[in-house]
Amino acid sequence: MDALSKYSWVDFAFSVVGVCTFLVDWGSDVWVATEFYCRGDLFWFGVLLGLMVLSSVVVQMFSWFWFKYDRELPGFKAAQTAIGTVVCGDQVKVFCLLHVLQLGFLCRHISAIRQGFRVWWRKEEGSEYAVYLTHDLSMLRLIETFCESAPQLTLMIYVMLRTNKARTVQFVSIAASTTSIAWMVVDYHRSLRAFLPDKAKQRWGSSLIYFLWNLLLIAPRVAALALFSSVLPGYIAAHFATLWLVFVLWAWRQGTDFMDSAGGEWLYRATVGLIWYFSWFNVAEGRTRGRSVIYHSFVTADGGILLATWWCYRDPVQSEPYALALLVALPLTYLLGLLFKTLYYSCFHPKMPRRPLRDPGPPDDMPDADVSYKAFSIQDSDVSSQPLNRRMACHASHFYREQGISRNTHDVS
Repeated sequence: MDALSKYSWVDFAFSVVGVCTFLVDWGSDVWVATEFYCRGDLFWFGVLLGLMVLSSVVVQMFSWFWFKYDRELPGFKAAQTAIGTVVCGDQVKVFCLLHVLQLGFLCRHISAIRQGFRVWWRKEEGSEYAVYLTHDLSMLRLIETFCESAPQLTLMIYVMLRTNKARTVQFVSIAASTTSIAWMVVDYHRSLRAFLPDKAKQRWGSSLIYFLWNLLLIAPRVAALALFSSVLPGYIAAHFATLWLVFVLWAWRQGTDFMDSAGGEWLYRATVGLIWYFSWFNVAEGRTRGRSVIYHSFVTADGGILLATWWCYRDPVQSEPYALALLVALPLTYLLGLLFKTLYYSCFHPKMPRRPLRDPGPPDDMPDADVSYKAFSIQDSDVSSQPLNRRMACHASHFYREQGISRNTHDVS
């Protein structure tokens, strides 16, 4: 457990950069929304504002659910007591009000920086609690990215294609969204790695390959959606609603068990459906190669249909400078991403023990969300003074065991 509870200056730096990225991303969103409003583009203003509100509400709901769950955990209370930050009844009401005002996520960032500074700079107690906070933030940033940054990036590209021109603010927004997505990938992956044995430390080469295959798969997906929207804008909402509903039902059929309440679990499944609209994300125990193949086959076919539709309905004159290049580059980029993903899981993916000794269950693979949290629960007596973040431990086990690293299973996600 020592490896899980050590807080370093790198963790502090990631927390600071994370809040800076969050503020810059939101600042660029407000800037773009203001530009749309001032130019009289009320429809785009409304769409962008809706994405911002939706993202904020979803993130605040997750944050509040987790706050309520954590208050019932003995190890979590012990950690707060040790550093003198136990939340009383009045403070709970204040924290609830902050979430209603959409400030809960920002307050979590500030709390993580404050606690991290106390641990790293002042050498005070509470390292475990600081690590706990950073793990939750990485998951919330993942949710925020796919609820807001990815859809916004699609919208910005769509607007550029429809108007056949780009303003500086649009380039800034695209750059901010892309940076937010890239940083989320690195930060979330790094946070998951905290739950692996020390012998499986991540190397820079492995991190780079991991980052590249995610980027190469997400970028053409976003571009294909934007291209389709540029020729049939009235159908993209139906396309999203149909796929999202299918993905939510698929998540339900996989029996996800991430949240501690029925309402929270359906919120999680709805969010997973949104993430799957842009990128693969494993959520359930068991062998996952089949699920991954099904997902990538489906998304590849869907992307091909989107590109073919765009090619048939595009304006040949307006799109002549880039049409053929995009038609060739996007499928090749996606295939290259699949190649990098295969390379990563074949040569660079860290290995992890097949099962904790306390969990003699079957050698099935696990999802992006369980070093099993059932085996290393915060309530366990041997770790009661160190609050292991069971949510991220759950995701870490799913992610690092989903790929079938076990020599006996050879199951690749």
